[in-house]
Amino acid sequence: MPPDVDFARIYGPFAETTPPELQALMQGFERPWWIVGGWALDAFTGLERDHEDTDMSIFVDDVPAFRAHLEPRFHLWNNWGGTFRFFDADHPEPIHPLSQIWVREHAGAPWVVDCILTPSVAGKWQSKRDREHIAELDEVTWIDSRGIRYLRPEIVLFFKAARERSKDVLDYERTLPLLSDSQRAWLDDALERRQRGQI
Repeated sequence: MPPDVDFARIYGPFAETTPPELQALMQGFERPWWIVGGWALDAFTGLERDHEDTDMSIFVDDVPAFRAHLEPRFHLWNNWGGTFRFFDADHPEPIHPLSQIWVREHAGAPWVVDCILTPSVAGKWQSKRDREHIAELDEVTWIDSRGIRYLRPEIVLFFKAARERSKDVLDYERTLPLLSDSQRAWLDDALERRQRGQI
């Protein structure tokens, strides 16, 4: 999320919701959810940096349950490539299965969550970048001592490599040395296949 004044004037500001705050917000949600992006790398490395927003993910099939959990206290807006639509009785489904859901209490409040929808195949996680990468959720995520689930760091870095923003470069530099040999091998292979246009 670009941290500039123009962005906030158009869309409104994001609050920096911490993982424990998100965990409290999601208490009672009975479907899988996990944190992605920079916060996931903070949790893995034990290092901290500023965050403009908080990225989490759910399976696209669980959007109705997600809405039921947060409404009516929160307003949910669907974002697909900059096109926004409010979830209501006339528009109960996402614009696109790979879109995002932004959450805030009301029009004057900051956004508290950017929820990225993830596809699934027979209940398994499917990569948005590599549709052939299908795995059990436990294979692509990990859980910290507080019970908060995060996307595995090598997968986060693979997603971030497509954008190459300054914060993504920082995340890469501080996370790569901490990856295991198998995690590095997976990341190197994924990046090489992307460079060859295979994914």
